[in-house]
Amino acid sequence: MLVTHLVINNWRNFRSSEVDLTERVFVLGANASGKSNFLDVFRFLRDLCSAQGGGLQRAIQTRGGLSKVRCLNARQPPHIEIDVTLKPYPEAAESWRYVLSIGQEPRGFRRPIVQKEEVYRDDERILQRPDKDDRADPERLIQTHIEQVNNNVEFREIAKFFASTTYLHLVPQLLRFNDEIQGRTIETDPFGQGFLDRVARTPARSQKSRLNRIETALKIAVPNLEQLKFERDEVTGRPHLAALYKHWRPNAGWQREDQFSDGTLRLIGLLWALLEDDALLLLEEPELSLNSAIVAKLAPLIFRLQRQRRRQVILSTHSVELLSDPGIAAEEVILLDTSGEATKAVNLRDVSDSYQLIKSGFPVSEAVLPKTVPDQIDLFASADD
Repeated sequence: MLVTHLVINNWRNFRSSEVDLTERVFVLGANASGKSNFLDVFRFLRDLCSAQGGGLQRAIQTRGGLSKVRCLNARQPPHIEIDVTLKPYPEAAESWRYVLSIGQEPRGFRRPIVQKEEVYRDDERILQRPDKDDRADPERLIQTHIEQVNNNVEFREIAKFFASTTYLHLVPQLLRFNDEIQGRTIETDPFGQGFLDRVARTPARSQKSRLNRIETALKIAVPNLEQLKFERDEVTGRPHLAALYKHWRPNAGWQREDQFSDGTLRLIGLLWALLEDDALLLLEEPELSLNSAIVAKLAPLIFRLQRQRRRQVILSTHSVELLSDPGIAAEEVILLDTSGEATKAVNLRDVSDSYQLIKSGFPVSEAVLPKTVPDQIDLFASADD
């Protein structure tokens, strides 16, 4: 299943946006234009449906409360609204649609409440809230139906889809020094602090298969690397990755992840995420710490691996190298336009000059990236004069 259409109103720095989504999506925009906020729509839906519990109240609370989530430029009505259409594949006739509008209690605890919740299956509405039970007991509106297993029976398929969303923005230092930090891992572990535990929990056969494929890629991308394996510390039982590098003494070239470079750790995390399952995958600036020659191959790599699993990958990027790949279609690009008082996400087909350039053979890096450059960037070097 994949998200084919998204409408967001009053979400963070987006007042109103509507876009179509393909199996592979590149989100482009200037610094602070809202790329992370765009991806957070899907993280929010994941948290809403998470098996760990908390639902609507916790999903809003962990983001700092409704005032931090609602757009500062919100107009009437000031409610946050997310409207998502899903299909098993892009050309499918069958579809799901989930609509959620979130407001706030007018008095009392001022908790987030459901203003509207609707579910459609093939254009037939199978859920409409508030209903008569909600009106009789308004306390019910502090929870969505999609987060409740006793109420989402008819549409649990989409609840499971949202809950399975993967977001990984691996921070090498958190992984490398996890034992020394001994800090609390953030729920859903977006920064890869518990990445080794994820590897350890993977069934042995799948684990070995994935690491073998990653090893093959690393032999090409990482100088002198010959072997990659999973192991546990004999004393503490802690999981580790170990790599064998060429060395003049036999077996003297083994290193654990605390000795890996930032780029090696991020590449391992990226490849593992791509191989992990068929859930929606969110990648934030996957080019970070990677050699430009590797970054130039990321787009076709993602395409090849995602097609094997028919999974959807949505990624944000600034990288010229990544976006120079001629295989990136204009239909796969979403541009965040900051020319108004709020950011607007638009499909590139609606940006006529850039769209025509790509159709004429220009890569996205030349046709679109210039639109993400600040207007007065030439003054940056002399900003402190």
